Amino acid sequence: MIYTVTLNPSIDYIVRMDKIVMGITNRSTSEEYYFGGKGINVSSVLAELDLDSTALGFVAGFTGEAIEKGISHDHITTDFIRLNSGISRINVKIKAGEETEINGQGPDIDADALEALMNKLDNIRDGDTLILAGSIPNTLPDDIYERMLEKVQTKDLRIVVDATKKLLVNSLKYGPFLIKPNRQELSEIFDVEVKTKEDTIKYAKELQKMGARNVLISLGGEGAILIDENEQIHEAGVINQPVINTVGSGDSMVAGFVAGYEKTKSYPDALTLGSVCGNATAFLPGLATKEKIEELLKIF
Repeated sequence: MIYTVTLNPSIDYIVRMDKIVMGITNRSTSEEYYFGGKGINVSSVLAELDLDSTALGFVAGFTGEAIEKGISHDHITTDFIRLNSGISRINVKIKAGEETEINGQGPDIDADALEALMNKLDNIRDGDTLILAGSIPNTLPDDIYERMLEKVQTKDLRIVVDATKKLLVNSLKYGPFLIKPNRQELSEIFDVEVKTKEDTIKYAKELQKMGARNVLISLGGEGAILIDENEQIHEAGVINQPVINTVGSGDSMVAGFVAGYEKTKSYPDALTLGSVCGNATAFLPGLATKEKIEELLKIF
């Protein structure tokens, strides 16, 4: 089983308008909403790839109920902790020429709720995959990922961590199977400006020395580079289609990579499927669909 963890899920409410003028009533030209959070995104794309996953995390209030119902799928088991107060956050994204975002705070998570989540990790078995993705709400301790990884460290799992800065670096001592920083995050981790392919590979290998088995670097419009645990370097390009949306592309890449490796145990195949899924999301208003993934696989 694949388990994804989203500690602060959201409803992303996208408002489109020609322009926005502060201090008056503005009218939208269209609206959309998506159920978000990096782990949830991974589960959603895994479902498009016909792989089962269990989504863990916290939800609260009427928005939490909407998130649970909204991601309902034959391939997704929702096993969230329901909080007694507050609401799961709503993130407002205003697209009026430039994009303006207002991200919600999210509910308070108390010690009992955190313990309940930790107890759910007991259900994870040898051979499973655990994916920790995204930022953490400020009501949780900043070492929460470390606590979760310590709790499962005696189990034979594939650990995937898609997080930034200290959240990522502090997880490396647990030897994660896969991490997926982008070039900017590499720069932030090592406090240098990573520009070239050579620098990207150099610092990815530094992360391997710190404990990561496989390092997947997403390069946006330049594709992706994988340095696998056998010290082999693999590269993937991009497909030339109009980019509609980049939100969730990285999560889709993680889902595709995990699915590709699950099915073939081949790192080149995993990178190909990961790259295709990331591209598929970029070419759609929402996340990658099965139809779009299959279309792009034929031309990648």
